[in-house]
Amino acid sequence: MKSNAVIQVNHLSKTFKIRIDKPITLKERIISKTNKQVITKKALSNISFDIKKGQTIGIIGTNGSGKSTLLKLLSKIYYPDKGNITIDGKVVSLIELGAGFHPDFTGRENIYFNASLFGINKKQIDSKIKDIIDFSELGDAIDEPIRKYSSGMYMRLAFSIATNIDANIVLVDEILSVGDYHFQKKCLNRIKELIKKEITFLIVSHDLNAIEEICQKVMWLENGHIKMFDATHKVINSYKKVCDKND
Repeated sequence: MKSNAVIQVNHLSKTFKIRIDKPITLKERIISKTNKQVITKKALSNISFDIKKGQTIGIIGTNGSGKSTLLKLLSKIYYPDKGNITIDGKVVSLIELGAGFHPDFTGRENIYFNASLFGINKKQIDSKIKDIIDFSELGDAIDEPIRKYSSGMYMRLAFSIATNIDANIVLVDEILSVGDYHFQKKCLNRIKELIKKEITFLIVSHDLNAIEEICQKVMWLENGHIKMFDATHKVINSYKKVCDKND
């Protein structure tokens, strides 16, 4: 691994098998034995890149281009078919709303539950819980079961935990698009604060304005390939031109 890299991806590929028209009746099951019902989709194909410590990287592309798959591979939710990933540091993922939460636990209880999944012990959480709750702005709802939470409330809690547990690398997938404008801006400002502390961010978003505001570089994925990985303004400008042309 390069000495200045915290994430190194080499020749990474991921393919999914998708079952179509799953047989239900006996007749369909008999027919399906002679007709292939599975197709393969290559989500990522032989991609390589390095991320340096403290960089904030935006990841853009149309739906199905491989953005979320890449973050899930970096988070070890998925594993690659080929290639390898080397990561130097503690990773926290904000990929799916509600992931790592128990619906019957209160928000406060889920802070302990969720943070423990990242290897944070009770004593460490005790020292940070006030900051987590204050940042989330959940008020009295922090002591209600989170099954009662809206998607915006989930996001507030998840983001508050993830950015208060001293991770080196934070992966964010569209979660900042959930909730009200006030809290979205608060999250962006929090990311800016952590960037100054050399926390590394990888952010998947369709919000190009947010990407331009906080990211140093942008990776543009297209059909599972890296089409462009360069300074933010260069990639965004090229991406907009293609999008405008296709409209």
